[in-house]
Amino acid sequence: MHAAEDNTIRLALIGCGGRGCGAAANAFDSPNGPVKLVAMADFFENRLANAHKVLSEQYGARMDVPPERRFAGFDAWRKAIDCLRPGDVAMLTGYAGFRPMQLEYAVQKGVNVFMEKSFATDPPAVRRVIKAGESAERKNLKIAAGLQCRHSRNRQELIKRIRDGQLGDIQLIRAYRMQPCGPLSQRPPTEKELHWQIRNFTHFFWVSGGLFAEMNIHQIDEICWIKDAWPVSSHGIGGRVANSTDCGQNLDSFTIEWTFPDGTKAFDVVRWLPNCHTEFATYIHGTKCAAQFSGSNHEGTVHIYKDQRCDRGNIAWRASKEAVTPWQAEWDVLLEAIRQDRPHNEAKRAALSNLADIMGRAAAHSGKIVTWDQAMASDFQFCPNIDRLDDNSAPPVRADAYGRYPVPIPGQWTEI
Repeated sequence: MHAAEDNTIRLALIGCGGRGCGAAANAFDSPNGPVKLVAMADFFENRLANAHKVLSEQYGARMDVPPERRFAGFDAWRKAIDCLRPGDVAMLTGYAGFRPMQLEYAVQKGVNVFMEKSFATDPPAVRRVIKAGESAERKNLKIAAGLQCRHSRNRQELIKRIRDGQLGDIQLIRAYRMQPCGPLSQRPPTEKELHWQIRNFTHFFWVSGGLFAEMNIHQIDEICWIKDAWPVSSHGIGGRVANSTDCGQNLDSFTIEWTFPDGTKAFDVVRWLPNCHTEFATYIHGTKCAAQFSGSNHEGTVHIYKDQRCDRGNIAWRASKEAVTPWQAEWDVLLEAIRQDRPHNEAKRAALSNLADIMGRAAAHSGKIVTWDQAMASDFQFCPNIDRLDDNSAPPVRADAYGRYPVPIPGQWTEI
């Protein structure tokens, strides 16, 4: 094990939003501690200060982040990683656009990594994550990726039953993430353009990959896990409600189909509009029967049905409530791997799920069928100079005279 001399694993939190604070709490709560937070970084001072206050109130004894180890700005992440020793953990919980650069640096410095989803916004960034993961493997570093559903005990049990043939051959997978998500308003004149885009990251492709890619990577990762394969092509449709006032780049509705090497189809159905039917689940249909793989907000709601009817009154086997959340389980596994020096590197698998995510988004945005090989080979980048951005850089996209940013138009848009 490589950790601090007192057996405490030191953490640096890079990205101090809700996701980062949640990951810190999971690390603090793990039975595989002790851990302590020694550095924090964020683009924005107010987010940094708020996160430090909240975490200190809840976990004061495990917080050791004096002012000189709290960093804000474009280079804050590097300063935070520099506070770590080999074998400590860099928590990359900020924006996906910056993830490859931060991962590469952490691996270069010899520290383990927890990185939140998503991991890349475009294909070249995916390849960077894969390459950094390979370098980490050569150094025996541990990398955990924030696709926490892979650590759900109930889903793992259903996967085992699928592999044992209880559902028969998988014919169809269908995932749904249909919930209201708010639009982007016009930028206030007092807000700096570059800051506005980073703060509102899910509305800008260069920062996050967009709301679909950022949120639905979980559903897509589940689909690939169920099939134990990567798709060969994707085809999709997407659009915006006719009276949309959204100033951001996102579409608000998607249906995307992935085709796997054996011809199996998988669908993800997405709608972000209010006052509509809501659904948050993944279903599997085999030649013998159907199953539910996940439930609302990634809960481990796992059933096998008696036949193809996915109905509460038609359940043949039901998994019990999970004793440990998937978010907690992924941290328990990471810290145990560090302490026991076990192999643990989720970088490549996470990056490939991200590529499946990207090819689905590209199919819907472009109106074209996108193949796995096309996506993997693509050199398209939303922000080619992202590694060199600083506070004085020009914003990667500009709004029109009405304050609206470019939106994909199928048949005209290209991102592969």
